[in-house]
Amino acid sequence: MSRILTGIQPSGRPHLGNLLGAILPAIQLSQDPANESFFFIADLHSLITIKNAEERRQNTYAVAAAWLACGFDTSRNVFWRQSRVPEHTELAWYLNCFTPFPMLVNATSFKDKSEQLSDVNAGLFMYPVLQAADILLYDANLVPVGKDQKQHLEMTRDIAASVNHQYETEILVLPEARIDEQVMTIPGLDGRKMSKSLNNYIDVFLPEKELRKQVMGIVTDSTPLEEPKNPDGDTVFTLYSLIAAPADAQKMRENYLAGGYGYGHAKQALHEAILKKFAAEREHFNHYMTHVQELEDALQAGEAKARAIAGETIKRVRAVLGY
Repeated sequence: MSRILTGIQPSGRPHLGNLLGAILPAIQLSQDPANESFFFIADLHSLITIKNAEERRQNTYAVAAAWLACGFDTSRNVFWRQSRVPEHTELAWYLNCFTPFPMLVNATSFKDKSEQLSDVNAGLFMYPVLQAADILLYDANLVPVGKDQKQHLEMTRDIAASVNHQYETEILVLPEARIDEQVMTIPGLDGRKMSKSLNNYIDVFLPEKELRKQVMGIVTDSTPLEEPKNPDGDTVFTLYSLIAAPADAQKMRENYLAGGYGYGHAKQALHEAILKKFAAEREHFNHYMTHVQELEDALQAGEAKARAIAGETIKRVRAVLGY
């Protein structure tokens, strides 16, 4: 059995890119009886950028609601808030003492902002070590990551290998990255990667009218309605082809190439496809967000399971370190 671990920061309500690129593929993996899934909300990581306590709390509930609404089975898997398992930070300190400074300086998460060091806090600098602790604490075998996170997984393996080498024992399990080459970058409203930080996302859980307003805001070229259009590279068609049935996507492609079909028509079709595909998820999400005690019950049950497993790992590490 493979133990799979993944985490998602509560930086806001999960958007369409999060659902298609991370949440739904992870839930599909969790449905394989050969897998044991550990999914957590990385609320400690979110403190790097989000200082408002109520904002983080609501974001955390929204992330939990999205996972449950999309069908994650918490009864046979483990689902928890990172902050409720203190072993995460304890192991992170131990790992800090085996992590070379140049490794952190070369981390992409730090280098991307290193030109403005006044904007960089120590949390961002140490982010890869806490992430390593998140993974190693649960003896994870596989970690689904995007290509942009591959470096951090390699750092996790290097840190764990350093500890194992120091004490000449396999105290920590070296995880493997699971990179799905078929998962494409989900484009946002402006054609760039869909991201909360770029404010170019589609929130599938919005009320219908607000969702339609977002979809109608997708940037397109100025090709007149009557002329043929190129579906390849067009954001509206790309998103539609990821959501709609293959036959419907093919029909839209033909409409683009034939002419007499405007981007407004395509956007309306995309809006309807989102409502159709995520009808049940939207209903469940709204239910959970108005019944947060159900979210608390699910999270607290998962946190009890997570603490039991994390506690065993910490005992093992403490014994080797001499604590």
